[in-house]
Formats: sequence, structure tokens, C-alpha cells
Amino acid sequence: MNIVSFEQVSKSYRMGEVEVAALSQVSLRISKGAFAALVGPSGSGKTTALNLIGCLDLPTTGEVIVAGQPVSRLDRRRGAQFRGNKLGFVFQDFSLLPVLTVFENVEYPLLMIRDMPKAQRRPAVERVLEAVGMADQARKYPAQLSGGQKQRVAIARALVGNPELVLADEPTANLDGATAQRVMALMKRMREEFGTTFVFSTHDPRIMDQADVTFYLEDGRLLDKPPAYGEGRHA
Repeated sequence: MNIVSFEQVSKSYRMGEVEVAALSQVSLRISKGAFAALVGPSGSGKTTALNLIGCLDLPTTGEVIVAGQPVSRLDRRRGAQFRGNKLGFVFQDFSLLPVLTVFENVEYPLLMIRDMPKAQRRPAVERVLEAVGMADQARKYPAQLSGGQKQRVAIARALVGNPELVLADEPTANLDGATAQRVMALMKRMREEFGTTFVFSTHDPRIMDQADVTFYLEDGRLLDKPPAYGEGRHA
């Protein structure tokens, strides 16, 4: 069963009087439960693809289907509702709120997006913090954490609502090599434990090998095979 489908998807942006094609006629399928990577250099279109999957943008042409829903037909309100119920996000800059504790950062989407009662929020937060190994740091603030710890909190926040799909945009970009490998291993373990599909973007060859399936993008187009040069090289 596919959790993500692109059908001849194109996305263009207007920059002054010039129209720039971020994606051109991309068709792809991602199976439910996959650990999938969108790979390519800066400007290849991988972040645009994630934004389309995440209902943060709409395609210019084509159809995007996520968890059985044609998301390209959703208006802003229904798109936000779909994101809150079905999706989780992990960002390269962690995007933690500095004035909130670890516990409060993870709790935030349950409170602000789902309006879940406190009696239900606490066990949900405790469960994912325990799963990512951050239960003993629950009262700390982001400024007191290492980069790897911040990313663990971000993963816990993405998982707390039991999403069907987690989107991670360059999740290891601000981490050293060893920490990046540990974060990827954690995401894989969370996939096994929670049954969540992960789709992440990267241009780091060390991270590509972690994926079950890899899609190579270049200049907005999906390649039939891995590029044989530069940072996109991958067997």
C-alpha cells in the first residue's frame, strides 16, 4: 500500500518576471512503513517535494496523494487539519521553542493543534520521551541540550500524535557524523516501534545508506538511476 503518490507533479515559483521550475513532471510511490530518502544537491527539488507531501504548498500541476487523501485539493484550513492528524515534522534546525521545557515542546502539538485534555497528553509525552531516551531531560530547556539531544526531542515531538508519516528535512545537517548516525538509527528504531513511515531529504552520502528506498532528484527532475558524480554518488 502506498502512503505517498506523485502523479506527474510539477511546481513552479515566480521570481520577479522569471518562472522557476522547482519540480518537473515527477511521479513516484512510497510504500507505507518505508524509510525513504529524497536525495539531491541544494536546489534539486527535494525540499519542495517534502513541502508538497506535508500540505505546506500546492503543486502547479499534477496530483499529490498522501494517506489516501488527494492533498493538492485541500484548502488551507483542511490542509492544516490533515497535517495535525496525519503528519509529523522534523527540521534541520530542530525548531524547538526556547521558552518551553523538553516536556512542553513535545506536548505543544497535542495542546495547540489537537486540543487534547491534559490527562491524555501527559502519558503520550512520557511515552515518546522514554522511547527516544530523553525522559530524564524532560525539565530542561533547549539551551541546556546538545545538538543530538535537541534532535531527539524534535523526533519525539513529531511522533507524539501517532502520525502515519514523518517528514524530516535534512535532519542531520547540523550534527557531527557520529551524532548523525545515531539520530538516523533512532529514527529507524522508531519506525520499527511505532510503525511510522519516514521520508527524509538529504545530500549526505553517509546518511543515504540508511534508506530502504531512495529517490534521486536533480534540477527538479526525478532521475532513473543514481548520478555518477559528486555528492550524489551512491551504489
